[in-house]
Amino acid sequence: MMTLPSPDLVRTVAHEVRRLEVAVGAGFGDFRERYERAVPAFDAGRLYEFVRDGASWSEVLRVTEESAPHVFMRYWEFDATAVMRLAGDRWKCVEYLMGNHTIAQRMYTHEPAIMMYAPLRTVVYEDAEGTTRFAVDQPSTKFASFGDPRVAEVGRELDHRLADLLGYLGAPVPPVLRGQRE
Repeated sequence: MMTLPSPDLVRTVAHEVRRLEVAVGAGFGDFRERYERAVPAFDAGRLYEFVRDGASWSEVLRVTEESAPHVFMRYWEFDATAVMRLAGDRWKCVEYLMGNHTIAQRMYTHEPAIMMYAPLRTVVYEDAEGTTRFAVDQPSTKFASFGDPRVAEVGRELDHRLADLLGYLGAPVPPVLRGQRE
Protein backbone atom coordinates (compact mmCIF):
# COMPACT_ATOMS: atom_id res chain seq x y z
CA MET A 1 0.00 0.00 0.00
CA MET A 2 1.31 3.45 -0.94
CA THR A 3 1.20 6.17 1.68
CA LEU A 4 0.55 9.74 0.61
CA PRO A 5 3.09 12.27 1.86
CA SER A 6 1.97 14.54 4.65
CA PRO A 7 1.43 18.22 3.75
CA ASP A 8 4.54 19.28 5.63
CA LEU A 9 6.73 17.09 3.37
CA VAL A 10 5.47 18.36 0.04
CA ARG A 11 4.70 21.97 -0.78
CA THR A 12 3.11 23.02 -4.05
CA VAL A 13 3.27 26.68 -4.99
CA ALA A 14 1.31 27.92 -7.97
CA HIS A 15 2.43 31.32 -9.22
CA GLU A 16 2.16 33.46 -12.31
CA VAL A 17 5.29 34.43 -14.20
CA ARG A 18 5.36 37.20 -16.79
CA ARG A 19 7.63 36.53 -19.80
CA LEU A 20 8.92 39.68 -21.46
CA GLU A 21 9.82 39.53 -25.15
CA VAL A 22 11.41 42.79 -26.30
CA ALA A 23 12.00 43.67 -29.95
CA VAL A 24 15.44 45.24 -29.56
CA GLY A 25 15.55 47.31 -32.76
CA ALA A 26 18.89 45.87 -33.91
CA GLY A 27 20.21 42.93 -35.87
CA PHE A 28 20.87 39.65 -34.09
CA GLY A 29 24.67 39.79 -34.29
CA ASP A 30 24.84 43.45 -33.31
CA PHE A 31 22.56 43.08 -30.28
CA ARG A 32 24.24 39.86 -29.16
CA GLU A 33 27.64 41.55 -29.28
CA ARG A 34 26.43 44.60 -27.33
CA TYR A 35 24.67 42.38 -24.77
CA GLU A 36 27.79 40.27 -24.21
CA ARG A 37 29.94 43.39 -23.78
CA ALA A 38 27.48 44.90 -21.28
CA VAL A 39 27.05 41.59 -19.42
CA PRO A 40 30.60 40.21 -19.13
CA ALA A 41 31.42 36.57 -18.58
CA PHE A 42 31.64 35.49 -14.95
CA ASP A 43 35.18 34.61 -13.83
CA ALA A 44 34.57 31.39 -11.90
CA GLY A 45 38.30 30.88 -11.41
CA ARG A 46 38.60 34.11 -9.47
CA LEU A 47 35.65 33.24 -7.24
CA TYR A 48 37.11 29.78 -6.55
CA GLU A 49 40.35 31.50 -5.53
CA PHE A 50 38.37 33.62 -3.06
CA VAL A 51 36.79 30.50 -1.58
CA ARG A 52 40.11 28.66 -1.44
CA ASP A 53 41.88 31.62 0.15
CA GLY A 54 39.05 32.43 2.58
CA ALA A 55 38.49 35.94 1.21
CA SER A 56 36.05 38.25 2.97
CA TRP A 57 32.56 38.87 1.61
CA SER A 58 33.43 42.56 1.28
CA GLU A 59 36.23 41.56 -1.10
CA VAL A 60 33.77 39.49 -3.15
CA LEU A 61 31.39 42.47 -3.25
CA ARG A 62 34.15 44.84 -4.35
CA VAL A 63 35.46 42.61 -7.13
CA THR A 64 31.96 41.76 -8.35
CA GLU A 65 31.04 45.43 -8.57
CA GLU A 66 34.22 46.13 -10.56
CA SER A 67 33.59 43.15 -12.86
CA ALA A 68 29.95 43.92 -13.68
CA PRO A 69 29.56 47.56 -14.72
CA HIS A 70 25.85 47.00 -15.49
CA VAL A 71 25.26 44.73 -12.46
CA PHE A 72 24.84 41.48 -14.38
CA MET A 73 27.32 38.80 -15.45
CA ARG A 74 26.96 35.83 -17.80
CA TYR A 75 27.38 32.55 -15.93
CA TRP A 76 26.63 30.30 -18.90
CA GLU A 77 25.64 30.50 -22.55
CA PHE A 78 24.44 28.11 -25.20
CA ASP A 79 24.26 29.00 -28.89
CA ALA A 80 21.34 26.85 -30.01
CA THR A 81 21.66 28.08 -33.61
CA ALA A 82 24.36 25.67 -34.77
CA VAL A 83 22.97 22.62 -32.97
CA MET A 84 19.38 23.13 -34.11
CA ARG A 85 20.55 23.82 -37.65
CA LEU A 86 21.55 20.13 -37.76
CA ALA A 87 17.80 19.35 -37.55
CA GLY A 88 17.05 21.78 -40.38
CA ASP A 89 15.95 24.72 -38.23
CA ARG A 90 17.13 28.17 -39.34
CA TRP A 91 16.41 30.26 -36.22
CA LYS A 92 19.12 32.28 -34.55
CA CYS A 93 19.04 31.85 -30.78
CA VAL A 94 21.48 32.13 -27.89
CA GLU A 95 20.48 31.26 -24.34
CA TYR A 96 22.18 32.73 -21.26
CA LEU A 97 22.19 32.51 -17.49
CA MET A 98 22.66 36.10 -16.35
CA GLY A 99 22.82 37.35 -12.80
CA ASN A 100 24.87 38.58 -9.90
CA HIS A 101 25.73 36.29 -6.99
CA THR A 102 26.02 39.19 -4.56
CA ILE A 103 22.43 40.21 -5.27
CA ALA A 104 21.28 36.57 -5.13
CA GLN A 105 22.91 36.29 -1.70
CA ARG A 106 20.58 38.97 -0.35
CA MET A 107 17.66 36.63 -1.11
CA TYR A 108 19.48 33.36 -0.39
CA THR A 109 20.07 34.41 3.21
CA HIS A 110 16.27 34.25 3.69
CA GLU A 111 15.39 31.42 1.29
CA PRO A 112 18.00 29.19 -0.40
CA ALA A 113 15.41 27.84 -2.87
CA ILE A 114 15.64 31.17 -4.77
CA MET A 115 18.56 29.56 -6.59
CA MET A 116 15.91 27.93 -8.78
CA TYR A 117 15.59 31.33 -10.45
CA ALA A 118 18.99 32.92 -9.87
CA PRO A 119 20.70 33.48 -12.18
CA LEU A 120 18.04 34.61 -14.62
CA ARG A 121 17.53 32.68 -17.86
CA THR A 122 17.59 35.00 -20.90
CA VAL A 123 17.42 34.46 -24.64
CA VAL A 124 18.43 36.56 -27.64
CA TYR A 125 16.69 35.24 -30.75
CA GLU A 126 15.23 36.04 -34.14
CA ASP A 127 11.50 35.46 -34.50
CA ALA A 128 9.61 34.30 -37.62
CA GLU A 129 9.63 37.84 -39.07
CA GLY A 130 13.39 38.19 -38.57
CA THR A 131 12.99 40.58 -35.62
CA THR A 132 15.67 40.23 -32.97
CA ARG A 133 14.20 39.87 -29.50
CA PHE A 134 15.47 39.65 -25.96
CA ALA A 135 13.33 37.44 -23.70
CA VAL A 136 13.38 36.98 -19.93
CA ASP A 137 10.89 36.11 -17.23
CA GLN A 138 10.20 39.19 -15.10
CA PRO A 139 12.33 38.66 -11.97
CA SER A 140 9.79 40.04 -9.48
CA THR A 141 7.12 37.59 -10.64
CA LYS A 142 9.41 34.66 -9.93
CA PHE A 143 10.85 35.78 -6.60
CA ALA A 144 7.49 36.92 -5.19
CA SER A 145 6.41 33.27 -5.28
CA PHE A 146 8.46 32.57 -2.14
CA GLY A 147 6.10 34.65 -0.01
CA ASP A 148 8.89 36.52 1.77
CA PRO A 149 8.70 40.32 1.42
CA ARG A 150 12.50 40.60 1.73
CA VAL A 151 12.97 38.29 -1.26
CA ALA A 152 10.17 40.00 -3.19
CA GLU A 153 11.82 43.40 -2.65
CA VAL A 154 15.08 42.18 -4.22
CA GLY A 155 13.02 40.76 -7.11
CA ARG A 156 11.57 44.24 -7.72
CA GLU A 157 15.08 45.69 -7.56
CA LEU A 158 16.14 43.20 -10.23
CA ASP A 159 13.24 44.40 -12.40
CA HIS A 160 14.66 47.94 -12.19
CA ARG A 161 18.21 46.79 -12.87
CA LEU A 162 17.01 44.80 -15.88
CA ALA A 163 15.20 47.92 -17.11
CA ASP A 164 18.44 49.88 -16.74
CA LEU A 165 20.33 47.25 -18.76
CA LEU A 166 17.75 47.27 -21.56
CA GLY A 167 17.85 51.08 -21.63
CA TYR A 168 21.66 51.01 -21.80
CA LEU A 169 21.42 48.58 -24.72
CA GLY A 170 19.04 50.93 -26.53
CA ALA A 171 16.14 48.47 -26.33
CA PRO A 172 12.59 49.37 -25.33
CA VAL A 173 11.96 48.99 -21.60
CA PRO A 174 8.72 47.20 -20.66
CA PRO A 175 6.80 49.49 -18.27
CA VAL A 176 6.23 46.60 -15.83
CA LEU A 177 9.97 46.62 -15.06
CA ARG A 178 9.52 50.13 -13.68
CA GLY A 179 6.49 49.10 -11.62
CA GLN A 180 3.98 50.53 -14.10
CA ARG A 181 0.93 48.73 -15.46
CA GLU A 182 0.98 47.39 -18.99
